[in-house]
Amino acid sequence: MPLHPPSSPATWAWYPSRSLRWRIAGLVAAATCVTVIVLEILVDRASHAFTLEQSRSITMLTLDRAATSYSRTGLVAGTGAELDATEVPGKLRALVREGRQGTQYADGPDGPAMWAARPAGTRTLSVRHSLSTTLGDLEAFNKSILRDGLLAIVVVLPPIWLVAGEMSRRLRTAAGTALRIAAGDLDARISAMPRPFDEIAEISGAVDSMAASLQARLRGEQRFTADVAHELRTPLMGLVTAAELLPDGEAERYVRDRVRALCALVEDLLEISRLDAGVERADPQHCALVPLLEEAVERVGVPATVLVGGATHPTDVRVWTDPRRLERIVANLVVNAHRHGRPPVAVTVGVDADTGVPTVSVRDRGPGFPTGLLDDGPQRFRTGARERGRGHGLGLTIALGQAHVIGATLTFGNASDGPGAVALVRLPRGPAAEPIRD
Repeated sequence: MPLHPPSSPATWAWYPSRSLRWRIAGLVAAATCVTVIVLEILVDRASHAFTLEQSRSITMLTLDRAATSYSRTGLVAGTGAELDATEVPGKLRALVREGRQGTQYADGPDGPAMWAARPAGTRTLSVRHSLSTTLGDLEAFNKSILRDGLLAIVVVLPPIWLVAGEMSRRLRTAAGTALRIAAGDLDARISAMPRPFDEIAEISGAVDSMAASLQARLRGEQRFTADVAHELRTPLMGLVTAAELLPDGEAERYVRDRVRALCALVEDLLEISRLDAGVERADPQHCALVPLLEEAVERVGVPATVLVGGATHPTDVRVWTDPRRLERIVANLVVNAHRHGRPPVAVTVGVDADTGVPTVSVRDRGPGFPTGLLDDGPQRFRTGARERGRGHGLGLTIALGQAHVIGATLTFGNASDGPGAVALVRLPRGPAAEPIRD
């Protein structure tokens, strides 16, 4: 059974939370922003510390020169220092009263400044070095770093967006091809065009190698099945002839029954090999659906009721299909329902509520299809669960293959209104198919 993803990989590019392009672009933008912010903080702290240290050195040098001049001439004019300035910060003033000298950064009414002071006899000699211009330049420099960082993001993001878009496109192509392979298209390949070797190319090569290996194994299995079926056919014909010559009795009936079962198995294997090889072609024609279904049920020889729209009175429903293949599909579904389910078995003709196309459903009252069959579809030589009874698992496989040949859709499920398995065939629209009249 084909696997249908909840959403196509081609649509993932339009979801920012999912797209690799959006994630890479967002990561680069976030990394650049963090880098700019960290750089801004580090540069601001380093520049501020350097400015204060340099200002402290200049202020102390000016203070020493002013102190020398004051000790020689008793004057401070022209030295850049003042005596008993009232703006000297309190902590620095207290330090001078203790007979020591020092510096202090202060932000006063006239702006930020670096102060230096020392005792000059009974007076206080101080120097003020304004930092308004220096810190203003530093702030402007920090703003320029921030502006250049934002500009770098604008410049870097377009090429990153393009590169990430190419990566995302290649990954979506790989995902889409992988889904095609999972759906049964083993000829699909990712590396159709040569590309520079990178991690994506490595993944693509691995998927292509896996698909080629699966294709080789599947074709080997198909050839083996066809060869075995053909090789068994000739001795089986002799065995059938020999069985006809046996005298009547219980042993003769048992041998004939087993020979017929073996012949049916070989014919099923041959049919599967033809379906696998893709050589089967439909021969569609206009046909009445209800009589066709009744004839298919009658040929099977097991009890089943054909219903139309929930009523037991057939209506004139005509479809465009290959009657022989549709009979084969319905017959296999009815046999499977009797073999693995429980009676009563109902074959119901209906209309798909969404598309309006004719449908045929086969339902039994047994334990239902096993989870493995619902998830993976029918598998040859597997019935899926012990409670499903014995069988080779070929009937549903053939029904699925024949449905594909006539362009129908065959799905499997379990009834929601009680026990039982439900197999639903959606027939394709034909050029002259008539709608169902309830």
